[in-house]
Parts: sequence; structure tokens; C-alpha cells
Amino acid sequence: MEAVEYAAKIEELLKESPITTHSVAVDVRELLAAGEFALGFDTMCSWIYEDELSISEEYYERLVRLSADLGSRDLIARMRELVSG
Repeated sequence: MEAVEYAAKIEELLKESPITTHSVAVDVRELLAAGEFALGFDTMCSWIYEDELSISEEYYERLVRLSADLGSRDLIARMRELVSG
């Protein structure tokens, strides 16, 4: 996957995420702009997990797929508990 694709996928996930803190979104977007895709992905996922924000099964599966390339697999595995029925 090319850099532009990673940035687009993470941006899409960010827009659909349950994160409501504007500064977090800004931080993630700044990391993406700097080419730090793995760090941006990890930052977004960390905020979702730490704030215990509910996510859908479909959203979770998209995180799992992206984590195969970007890492954060342990964090993503822990996020399973946030999936709402």
C-alpha cells in the first residue's frame, strides 16, 4: 500500500471514529501530514481505547486489517472489548 492510501484510510477511520476531542484529531492529522502513518494510527487507536469509546464490529475489523501493515496489533486486540453488540 502506498503512503497516500495509508493516509486516506487513517483519515477515513478518524472521521468515523468516536473521538470527539478536536486536539486529538489535529494531532493525528499532523502525524499523517508528516508521513508518520503508524504513529498516527497508534495515536488514534490509543485514544479510542483509553477513553473506552464504543466501536462497531465493522469499524473494528477495519482497524484489524490496517494494523496488519501498521502494527499496534496488541492494542488492536485489546480494543476488541470496545465493540458494541
